[in-house]
Amino acid sequence: MPNRLRIRTAALAATAVVLPSLMAGCAGSFADGELSSQKLVWKDCPPPSEAEGGGSAPAPLPSGARWQCATMQAPLNWNNPTGGTIGVALIRVKASGPPNKRIGSLVFNFGGPGGSGVTALPAFAPDYETLRTRYDLVSFDPRGVGRSAGVKCKDDQQLDAFFQQDMTPDTAAEQQAFVNSTKQFNRACEQNSGRVLPYVRTTDAARDMDLMRKVLGDSKLYYFGISYGTELGGVYAHLFPKNVGRAVFDAVVDPTEDPVQSSVGQAKGFQLALDNYARDCVAKSGGCPVGRTPQDVEKRIAKLLKDLDKKPLPGIFPRRLTQTAATNGIAQALYSKDFWGYLTDGLKQAYAGDGKVLMALSDAMNGRNENGQYSNLIPANVAINCADAKPRYTVADVKAKLPQFRAASPLFGDYLAWGLISCTNWPVAGAANHPNVSAPGAAPILVVGNTGDPATPYEGARRMVQALGPGVGVELTYKGQGHGSYDSRDKCVQNTVNNYLLYGKVPRAGIVCT
Repeated sequence: MPNRLRIRTAALAATAVVLPSLMAGCAGSFADGELSSQKLVWKDCPPPSEAEGGGSAPAPLPSGARWQCATMQAPLNWNNPTGGTIGVALIRVKASGPPNKRIGSLVFNFGGPGGSGVTALPAFAPDYETLRTRYDLVSFDPRGVGRSAGVKCKDDQQLDAFFQQDMTPDTAAEQQAFVNSTKQFNRACEQNSGRVLPYVRTTDAARDMDLMRKVLGDSKLYYFGISYGTELGGVYAHLFPKNVGRAVFDAVVDPTEDPVQSSVGQAKGFQLALDNYARDCVAKSGGCPVGRTPQDVEKRIAKLLKDLDKKPLPGIFPRRLTQTAATNGIAQALYSKDFWGYLTDGLKQAYAGDGKVLMALSDAMNGRNENGQYSNLIPANVAINCADAKPRYTVADVKAKLPQFRAASPLFGDYLAWGLISCTNWPVAGAANHPNVSAPGAAPILVVGNTGDPATPYEGARRMVQALGPGVGVELTYKGQGHGSYDSRDKCVQNTVNNYLLYGKVPRAGIVCT
């Protein structure tokens, strides 16, 4: 599991797999006024680049509406706006309603950090057709991601080897091998993308969004942030409180936590999701094929992972299903209740000696497609997290924290604890212990928390509301399962969000949808 990966597109990638240029536009200098007044050239979208995940160009929506893509020039270094630019890739589909009812552009970020909005928005657009009646739907590849000066570290073959390694080392030799591998990965990122690494912080992406607002012609930013997108939205609100229009944060990152607290929270969240999966499985009328009781389900999974640590299973040839890949695959399936069936299938296969399904789920989490090509999801995730987060952890730090992580989750604790060393020896210093999202004077922001969310635990929503400050955050609770709430299609959640975004109806705080 990558370092604090929080992304809605993980579920999309699993569906695709299970069911079968470093500097873009590194141009001359622009004055700030020139950047703000630039005219976007919208054209039919090309197929996604390898860094965006590959595949076909986005098909028109069922209504016939076509997707358009453009590139916005933004400063490489916002502290030196005339020192060169990068291209930020954008995608949009125009509003479907009458022009006189159009509000503006609704900008989406689907999470990560590291996820491509250019590929995610067309995949999820059917969920937002109601919102399209009054908004152009817009998304983008944040800097460091996909076509927007995408971070590159290792090639596909090297990444295969990297993800085959033991990421829960038990012995001193395994620990040293893991540390050395992390150093090599980080060094490759510096060698291949060193110029962009200092400029991929969330604060940089937030400044890009404010430029985007101006270039799109909106006086306020209308925004829908999911998962890590809520952190990006909170940072935007802190930097530009007066420019916030109507904004929704769904699957909310806790902005008060440092990396240890965040990772422990994720361990608890994935453990809760596993407990819920196990209870759901044994409650089915036909019985649960992977255990008789919830405790039996989890006991058998723990035994499988222990056995895989000693002897991996055949996976997707020529790779083998390791303990790390299986843990990663299980976590991927827990992102959405819709994928619990795949988890059951994967476990059944693995108990019979076949690791293909769990490995396909793991590949989805790592951004690997069925052709063996990796998007830059993981390199971008590491680069942005490490540029944002100030702490740097050692092996001794991890060992000291292991009891806390194991208490949070016997299954996922070790995995997430060892992920803390991802930023060790990173070439760029981290900015802060946690993001600043205080936004006094901002317009109301609707903050939606899901009680069963594994990747962004429910408690983060209330802490986001508190951190935004009095009169800004408005909390909505969804008692459900999976990562996020709006895409659950719960009518209570969707009606509340739609009424706010479409008509400006701010709900009373504390609504609970079940």
